[in-house]
Amino acid sequence: MATSRAEPGNASLAPIVLPKPRLEGGIPLAEAFRRRRTVREFSDEPLPPQLLGDLLWAACGINRVDGPFGVSGRTAASASNSQEVDVHVVLADGAYLYDPGAHRLLPVAAGDHRRIALGARQGSGGSNAPARLVYVADLDKLEHTEGFDEPGLHDAEVQKSYYYVDTGLIAGNVYLFAASRGLAAWFHNCDRRALAAALGLSERRCPLFGQTVGYAAGPAP
Repeated sequence: MATSRAEPGNASLAPIVLPKPRLEGGIPLAEAFRRRRTVREFSDEPLPPQLLGDLLWAACGINRVDGPFGVSGRTAASASNSQEVDVHVVLADGAYLYDPGAHRLLPVAAGDHRRIALGARQGSGGSNAPARLVYVADLDKLEHTEGFDEPGLHDAEVQKSYYYVDTGLIAGNVYLFAASRGLAAWFHNCDRRALAAALGLSERRCPLFGQTVGYAAGPAP
C-alpha cells in the first residue's frame, strides 16, 4: 500500500492509497447468495491491501462517474444519492475514513479502537479480527444533498429510516463480497458513544453499526 504525507492532527498515521480494485475472480453471484452467512469467530491474519481495497470498493465505491443528479454513483444506493453513510475502517494501528473518490484511507485516530467498534455486549467473538468497518451517518449530507430535496430529508424520524436502510445496503454488499472471496463477515452493534469520542465525530455525524470482516477461525465459511 502506498502512503503519503500524514494529515494535520494525525501525525502518527499517514493516508493509505489503496490498490486499484481488481474485480476478476470470485464465485458466481448465485453461489455467493448460497454462501452468505454470519461468522463471529475470526483469525487475526491481516487482510492483504488488494483484498481490503476490493472490499471497500464493493461496499460503497464509485462504479460510475455520471450518477444520479450529476453526482458520481456508488455500488450501494442512498436517499437522493446523498451518500450520507461514511465508512470508517478500524485497524490495529488506527481508524481511517474511506474516501471513495480517491479510493484511499484517510487517517482519523491512531491506536487500536477495534474493541469499542465491536461493543462490549457482543462478547469476545471477533475481538482479534484484523478489520472492522464502522458506519457513520452524516446528517448534513442528507439535508444538503445534490438530489431531490424532499421534506423527509429534514425530518429526524424519516432521516433515521433513510440512513438505516442505506447502511443495510452497504452491509449487504460487504456480506456478498465476503462470501465471494471466502471471507467471514459479521454485522453487529458498536459502542456508539465511545466511538464518537474516539473518532472525533460531531453531533451531526452518528455512529450506527459495525461490521467485522476477516478470515474465519478454522475452515472457511
